[in-house]
Amino acid sequence: MAEAVRSTPQEFWRPPSPVVAENGGVPAMIPTMAEACPRCGSEFLSGSRFCHACGGRRPMAVGDSTKTDATMIAQFWEQVVDGFDVVLKVVRRLTLPSWLRYLHFHEIKRRAGLSTGSLVAFVIGLGCVAGALLVGLLTAKTLVDWQAIQFYRAEWLLAATAAFVAGILLKKRDSEEQDQDD
Repeated sequence: MAEAVRSTPQEFWRPPSPVVAENGGVPAMIPTMAEACPRCGSEFLSGSRFCHACGGRRPMAVGDSTKTDATMIAQFWEQVVDGFDVVLKVVRRLTLPSWLRYLHFHEIKRRAGLSTGSLVAFVIGLGCVAGALLVGLLTAKTLVDWQAIQFYRAEWLLAATAAFVAGILLKKRDSEEQDQDD
């Protein structure tokens, strides 16, 4: 590179190196590149990979290679759909135990006498209590670690308290209690 600069005076239209002159200075534009930006509609500068107006990436033009990619994607999608059909057929043949009906959301809601929002808040509260218990499984090697774990546990319990209070506030009053108040 140093000898190239010493041997020829550089002018603004000449490249500084003979290697760049042989390659044309700019990498050859692939003919399968799009000519206009799909985002803003402006024409791409020659050899650019990004739009000068909006900065969007220059997509590949629709050609034979993209058609083969599209057919490969379509074939893959058909295989995925066929796989789901097989799984659905197997699931439909399964018979579930009768006691699982008691775990259905609406059955729990009916038995507990809670509204949907109240039951959701109750489940979130139970999850936060479980989080507080699981934080206790962390081991602390120093006093600072132990304090941090206790702080995390307090945060989980505070979130559980907030969820339980929200559940209480969202609970619908029974019709009997409404009749007594009137």
